[in-house]
Amino acid sequence: MPGFEVFGAEEKKEIDEVLSTGVLFRYEFAEQRKGIWKVRDFEGNFAAYTGAVHAQAVTSGTAALKVAMAALGIGPGDEVITQGFTFVATWEAIFDSGAVPVFAEVDETLNMDPADLEKKITPKTRAVIPVHMMGAPARIEEICAIAKKHKIAVIEDTAQAPGARINGRHLGTFGDCGTFSFDPVKTMTTGEGGMIITDSEDLWRKMSEYHDHGHDHVPNPGGRGGDGRSFIGFNYRMMELQGAVGLAQLAKLDGIVAAQRKNKAAMRKAISVLPGVKFREIIDPAGDSASFIAFFLPTAEEAVRVNKVLSDEGCGAVYFANNTWHYYPKWEHLLAGSTLAASGWPFKEADGRRRVVYDSAALPQSAAIIDRTLVYQVPVKLADERLAQIAAAMKKAVS
Repeated sequence: MPGFEVFGAEEKKEIDEVLSTGVLFRYEFAEQRKGIWKVRDFEGNFAAYTGAVHAQAVTSGTAALKVAMAALGIGPGDEVITQGFTFVATWEAIFDSGAVPVFAEVDETLNMDPADLEKKITPKTRAVIPVHMMGAPARIEEICAIAKKHKIAVIEDTAQAPGARINGRHLGTFGDCGTFSFDPVKTMTTGEGGMIITDSEDLWRKMSEYHDHGHDHVPNPGGRGGDGRSFIGFNYRMMELQGAVGLAQLAKLDGIVAAQRKNKAAMRKAISVLPGVKFREIIDPAGDSASFIAFFLPTAEEAVRVNKVLSDEGCGAVYFANNTWHYYPKWEHLLAGSTLAASGWPFKEADGRRRVVYDSAALPQSAAIIDRTLVYQVPVKLADERLAQIAAAMKKAVS
């Protein structure tokens, strides 16, 4: 991980075809294009790859969440449940939709705990966004069953897990929508960019229009200037250069995942020498995208001690208990209600009343897990020398 490790002639070929036309915009200019429609082809190929009926390309994984929520009609007065171990974009998008994020615990999948999800549902809950963190699945079938019972929508945040499956079925196809990110450090990348998949014709059409200022995309004699709009939208359009890179990267995705699985198995063997080590629960190991390897030590103190040794040996792991981008107690701007809006929105109403307050100690189950967790990214290309260095450091951490 990530996809830039395998950049090559294939990406250059796709980009050169775009540059030969001079058309970087994803719509219109049919005569100049010479039949080249990279974003449209990327959407079609991505839908086919995942087994979804529709795919909508957008500018980022964050935009994908925002567009999916817009299509589902989520806005002020609504609550959306997500998990307290995720990238900040998940809850930023919820706030940006006008809704309030509610945080659920994670379990040893390092993803949403379905039991805590059910406790957090209220009459205001409109959707749940489980996150398939670090390339491995949440208990998505249980989550979808709970959501169905309560008649709330499911948006799968699959930003970090393209290519991952449960019993052969791609993550992102279990809920109403699945969102993906293709930023610079994702398993497959377009530099920036994202995708939403769905089987719903209605949701796809709303997403298609919303991401392009509400334009209806119905063929008409007036071209771009003659289309209609049934609701307001915004600009989250992917451009042709991103679509070109995406096409080449998608064709390599299964190969990327296979390489990561091989390297993860080798890293797991090296890590297994640590006394009392336990590995993250993977619901379907055969469908693991293997972009990360996460392991638990018996105590937080032991995790810190081991990682100190690993760091001294030049191969420290990620200790998410100290990470300010992915872990609820470290989101100081969320906890403090920091915003540029003079009114205090989205933490305050226009009249100054506080909409929501977050307590840093609100997720004790998650804290007890994350405090003991160490994580490595799994590279697509793992040199023998690097693997030997990690193995030697692990043995040193034992003594």
